[in-house]
Amino acid sequence: MTERSGWNQENVPPVLRRLLRWLRVGLHALTRLRYLAGRAVARIGSSRPVAAVIGEHNPAFSWLLPWLVAGFLALALLPLNVALAAEQFDVLPLIALVAGIGQSVALILIMVRPWTATAVQFLAVTVFSVAIPPDTAAAPWPLTVTGMFTLIAHVGLIAARTTRRRALETWSASALLLIVVVLLDPRGRTITDGLTMTILYLIFSSLAVGAVLTTRRWRAIGKELADARRDVELEQSQRAVAEERTRIARELHDVVAHSMSVIHMQATSASYRIKSLDPEAKAEFARIAAGARSTMREMRQLLAVLRDESTDAALAPVPDLDRLAELVESAGRAGVPVEVREADAVRASALPEAVALTAYRIIQESLSNVIRHAPGAPTVIDLNIEGSDLVLSVVNDAATKPAQPMEAPGRTSHGLSGMRERVRLVGGTVETGVRDEGGYRVVARLPMGDHE
Repeated sequence: MTERSGWNQENVPPVLRRLLRWLRVGLHALTRLRYLAGRAVARIGSSRPVAAVIGEHNPAFSWLLPWLVAGFLALALLPLNVALAAEQFDVLPLIALVAGIGQSVALILIMVRPWTATAVQFLAVTVFSVAIPPDTAAAPWPLTVTGMFTLIAHVGLIAARTTRRRALETWSASALLLIVVVLLDPRGRTITDGLTMTILYLIFSSLAVGAVLTTRRWRAIGKELADARRDVELEQSQRAVAEERTRIARELHDVVAHSMSVIHMQATSASYRIKSLDPEAKAEFARIAAGARSTMREMRQLLAVLRDESTDAALAPVPDLDRLAELVESAGRAGVPVEVREADAVRASALPEAVALTAYRIIQESLSNVIRHAPGAPTVIDLNIEGSDLVLSVVNDAATKPAQPMEAPGRTSHGLSGMRERVRLVGGTVETGVRDEGGYRVVARLPMGDHE
């Protein structure tokens, strides 16, 4: 095999070969550790990077990753800088050791004192550039290869840990330092001797700083987009709840207005229907009728505030369970077979209008979700009375063809939010969730109060 420019494994000093072997072993161990950590994170159900998960689940460890990176670079580059300078480029071992330690310490010092770390790094670079003898054959100058990568790592860490302005200032200062060292070399070397390493450093360091700053910017943009998306979803959810509350208020107005109208008519006609009323009783009925009229007037004023002017007033009667057959028929036309199991106690009970309306809306929303998200799935509606509560459930099987789940991660379900709001206003409870055997389940318990 032909040798390439005098560089082969035999020309590498034994110390450097051992250091390179240790470096490969360290990189392999780091890669293995990252793989194992990724598997551990996957077991807890996360697909995000390990560092992001560690920082989110335990913020106390969010500082650890930058320190590990800086420490690894410092430990890996220290023996390389010292060994190459002392054995290959004839730098005095003591000077090589002190300058190498300075470069590595500067990498770690960036975490707490960026400006001080930069000063230490620049001083170590200057010491190395002056300490390399001018008569050393083929010695790179003013930076050794490992010294160049150490300085690039330094400006890269500065870009990752500080502001964009400080990163650009540090990079510019490092470039100016090399130019000054080349121009004012006390050992008489020419500009040509340092031109190659200076140009290589400028190219590679600018690429490193640009990559770090670009990555930071993209992460910032991603975070801003995630925050904006979360704010939009929250606003949509709040708007949906507000709209549902307005709709509920209008429907409850119709329910209460009907009852108040009955009270008003009974109180007004009491003196005509009951012949033996004394004057005090007639006056009491008159006050009841006046109170009913005042209450209905105030309710109309409240409704005027809640009503959306862009929406036409609904003139249809308030729906209740008597119209359940219409929902079943509509779902059947949409391809969803529905079975209704209504207990005799439900048919015989006079449900409060607010409870009947809420039950109707829950069933309506549940069937709409089945039609949208589980087309063709057989559905069972069960109505029963337990104690003083109306218990209803809407359970559907798995969809007969692929469909989007009702509560997909990261999405807001406005229909379910409105359903919960309705149940809360009548003092009930509702449970929703995916069934283990497939499909979805909605169970609501609505208190009816005293009923016959």
